[in-house]
Amino acid sequence: LPLAIEAVRAGKDVYCEKPLCHWTQFELLKEFVAEARKRQAVVQVGAQWVSDPMWTTAASLVAGGGIGKVVHAQTGYFRYGDGGERGMPVEDPNAEPGKGLDWLAFQGDGQERPFTVSRFFQWRLYLDYAGGPIMDLYPHPLTRLLKALNVDMPERVVATGGRFLFGGGREVPDTADLLIEYPGGPCVSVLGTQGNATGIDTVIRGSEGTMTFDKSFGMVVASRPGGKGANRTLNSQQFERNHLGDWIECVRTRQKPRCDIELGYRVQVALIMGMRSLMERKTALWDPVTEQIRMG
Repeated sequence: LPLAIEAVRAGKDVYCEKPLCHWTQFELLKEFVAEARKRQAVVQVGAQWVSDPMWTTAASLVAGGGIGKVVHAQTGYFRYGDGGERGMPVEDPNAEPGKGLDWLAFQGDGQERPFTVSRFFQWRLYLDYAGGPIMDLYPHPLTRLLKALNVDMPERVVATGGRFLFGGGREVPDTADLLIEYPGGPCVSVLGTQGNATGIDTVIRGSEGTMTFDKSFGMVVASRPGGKGANRTLNSQQFERNHLGDWIECVRTRQKPRCDIELGYRVQVALIMGMRSLMERKTALWDPVTEQIRMG
């Protein structure tokens, strides 16, 4: 994120991978958002699942009252294995700090630690550099869901989870469930584990109907019995590969990309609150006046 901030200050537009920052870098995140707003930079966050136009259509249906008042939504990320962490290849088991390996620079603003080959090559195992599924996996499903819901900042977030399956020096959790409450609703649940690949549908529940996004990413809108919602279906067009192209086009036109800095900010704040709730075993509360996270 420091490089992204410097790029924006230099007058550049930025494509920034998810997560936008480490879960301890909330103040740095705010600095990046402020600089991007000030300089009107075109920022695209690399949560490419949101580029399927189905989510823009869903947002229009929700905003137009197609399923009434939204009261609840769910999504998740389930898979088996820790290949994304322990599976990171150790390209040089004899690596040592020195010329070509600046260990101090690698650690950035994190706590200074003794060098190990695993920390350098398999950094996703460690809380100093990663956050497990909350930070590395959940940006994908949560970004597209918040795109459809068009909510602002959460009011509070509660998370549970831990290392329930994978040990062997792994510090980050392998299982985490988040409950995210927005002012006046909805309540959003983000569920997941790396210990089982049986997933769940993404669902948006409204007072007049339900939007269901099944595992093949098709969308079905169903009115409740006697409800005022409209029934319809929409097949996914799987436009994820156009996510980078969308950013490039917006750089030319100065339009808002599909996952702009504002959507990215709202997603990242919710995830940081969830990570802190899990780690501190407390409820994370958002103060809209000071734009700070409080732990209660």
